Amino acid sequence: MSGVAGARRVRLTVNGVPHEGVVEPRMTLVDFLRGELHLVGTHVGCEHGVCGACTVLLNGKTVRSCLMLAVQADGAEVMTVEGLDQEGRLHPIQEAFLEEHALQCGFCTPGFLLTVYELLAESPEPSEEEIMDALGGQICRCTGYQPILAAVRLAAAKLQDAGRGRAAGER
Repeated sequence: MSGVAGARRVRLTVNGVPHEGVVEPRMTLVDFLRGELHLVGTHVGCEHGVCGACTVLLNGKTVRSCLMLAVQADGAEVMTVEGLDQEGRLHPIQEAFLEEHALQCGFCTPGFLLTVYELLAESPEPSEEEIMDALGGQICRCTGYQPILAAVRLAAAKLQDAGRGRAAGER
């Protein structure tokens, strides 16, 4: 192990790829993803779990990676915004955000994208209330939210039109 007192080995699968590392027990998951795995799409915002910029999927559920320790993710499946990659093409959710101008500075976008991914995996045709509820934990300071709401509706339609016959969360 490392020379750091109390260092712990973690093994997790990130975006379908197994990873292993030695971390200090107090290292957050976001710091592990960004610093150790160089997956910088997950952003560090408020560091209090309020803004949602650090949102990732842990075993299919959204979590705030700034509040979670890397050691807590040991053995887990993690998906970051980089995991939306569709063999070099944008995921339909990303396409919808682009088409509806639902991003400006882009800082909050990874958290929104993964939140919408989880929402549409659980509810392929969400009601307005379900959309508002799902996005309630995400903060955007640029768009005024209307384009984001439109993007969620468009993403749901795109996924339905694709006739994939599977949840948004399946590949």
